[in-house]
Amino acid sequence: MKLGVVILAAGLGKRMRSNLPKVLHPLAGRPLLAHVLEAAQRIGAERRVVVFGHGGERVRAALAGQDCIWVEQAEQRGTGHAVIQAMPAVADMDRVLVLYGDVPLIAPETLRRLIAASAETSLGLLTADVPDPTGYGRILRDLDGQVVRIVEERDASPDERMIREINTGFLVADCARLADWLGRIDDDNAQGEYYLTDVTGLAAQEGAVIASTQPDAVVEVAGVNDRVQLAELERVFQRREAERLMRSGVTLADPARFDLRGTLQADMDVYLDINVIIEGEVRLGAGVRVGANCILRDCRIGPDTEILANSVIEGAEVGGKARIGPFSRLRPEARLADDTHVGNFVEIKKTTLGQGSKANHLTYLGDAEVGAGVNIGAGTITCNYDGANKHLTRIGDGVFVGSNTALVAPVTVGMQATIGAGSVITRNTPPEQLTLARGRQITIVGWERPRKKT
Repeated sequence: MKLGVVILAAGLGKRMRSNLPKVLHPLAGRPLLAHVLEAAQRIGAERRVVVFGHGGERVRAALAGQDCIWVEQAEQRGTGHAVIQAMPAVADMDRVLVLYGDVPLIAPETLRRLIAASAETSLGLLTADVPDPTGYGRILRDLDGQVVRIVEERDASPDERMIREINTGFLVADCARLADWLGRIDDDNAQGEYYLTDVTGLAAQEGAVIASTQPDAVVEVAGVNDRVQLAELERVFQRREAERLMRSGVTLADPARFDLRGTLQADMDVYLDINVIIEGEVRLGAGVRVGANCILRDCRIGPDTEILANSVIEGAEVGGKARIGPFSRLRPEARLADDTHVGNFVEIKKTTLGQGSKANHLTYLGDAEVGAGVNIGAGTITCNYDGANKHLTRIGDGVFVGSNTALVAPVTVGMQATIGAGSVITRNTPPEQLTLARGRQITIVGWERPRKKT
């Protein structure tokens, strides 16, 4: 069976009160639409078609890497009209599944169940029983419990509005039959729109059996219409991810104060304190401990490493039994070996730090190769940029760099060398020797500091 998925993403989203198209608002660090596209991919869709409208070019640009077909709905005339625009793109599919770009938490398992439930019929609906059905279309059934029609709330009678089984909008249908039904719907309703829900009535009139199933949780079919609803779904998503991680062996100090905005692969006995944010692809080895208010983005951390509070690690690799922070920043292409120490207000970029080396205070290391067993004193910087080009600093094994030293690249510090505090090193230094580069200290006898006139 070839399955085509049509995702409706043309809505303006007025209640978001934003210049950003609604389907581009982020949930867990990704656009709402990206979540729906992923769900379609995970159920093995042969083709994904996105119907776009308002802000369409921005939507396409933001998701340019997605393997999907873009179809414009230039004039928004209802959900039925939107699907009609997409039908030529799925004409050679066996079945068509309709999803929504602003309903991000739909589970692939639920979609698979919907497809399976309707495998022997031409139409399947995803419905839900809710305590308060206000605003939703109601599912009308006959005395045998068969679905006969969906009525929109604005067109429903008082008795019909009492029904608590709602239409979620999700449906799967035989492609040819769906095309026929869409060709026969009209806009004779309160809104003057072409409702996708009218397909259900046409199918029932023809005697088609309409299958239905429900999601495991109603939140799967919850849409985003304003920022309040977006925030609510964000917390639902984060709670689910927090529970999944805890069941896999991760300790979260407070699951309500954790944010996953990418993917996290964590071995056993990882501990995450409050307000840790995970972005991109992050891998944490066994026994890693991460302090409060840390941001980890696209990085790998070796086992038994401790990251202290308020540190930011991006695009870096850290070995095992290292100690990072507090208030450290590791930037892309920082590569730290085992047993390294990086302390408060230290920034490292495009630099390798050898095993057992330390930079514990107020230091910047950029475009550098630092050997093993090196001690970098407080206030040391590698002067790697000349205003046009970046240059490399090489520091050999066992070097001791005194505090407040500037290493002006390109420069090499020999193995086991010592650099005196306060030096500005502009030439290569020999191994196993003390090198100083600072002015001679003098005292001006009899000098008096200027004083203000009284």
